[in-house]
Amino acid sequence: MRLSTKGRYAVMAMVDLAANGGGRPIALAEVAERQEISLSYLEQLFAKIRRGGLVKSVRGPGGGYLLARDASALRVSDIILAVDESIRATRCTPGSPAGCTADRSRCLTHDLWEELGNQIYLYLSSVSLADVCAGRVPGTSGDLCRRARTAKTVAREGVNRATAAR
Repeated sequence: MRLSTKGRYAVMAMVDLAANGGGRPIALAEVAERQEISLSYLEQLFAKIRRGGLVKSVRGPGGGYLLARDASALRVSDIILAVDESIRATRCTPGSPAGCTADRSRCLTHDLWEELGNQIYLYLSSVSLADVCAGRVPGTSGDLCRRARTAKTVAREGVNRATAAR
């Protein structure tokens, strides 16, 4: 499964809005410039995001977009679903008893991919915009990086102590 630019850009733009909004409307042109995303593409995405009830638009001078709810109440999964991005890993039609093979049966790995899609959805549902803005993204990848940096620091300090003792 691969998340397309549609989903990634929508999340990037919403995080930008949450981080830079401060309760005031933000022009999409500002978001487009900061995130290096085409303005016309963002306009298409935000039309869907607005219809999904995640942002409010303010017209006129000083207008732009505001989050419709607090950043802690907006989930990454909400954004991805609002732009019609699929969070599934199977080839089968969701909810259909028919499978994806030529004889309409389910492939041998169907349950594996379906559960992967469920886990991805659960994870993205557990992360709010506020979490992303504050660097509180749950998971172990950050821990792995911190542990690697700590191990390097400990090794470097050991070498420095050994050198100083000579």
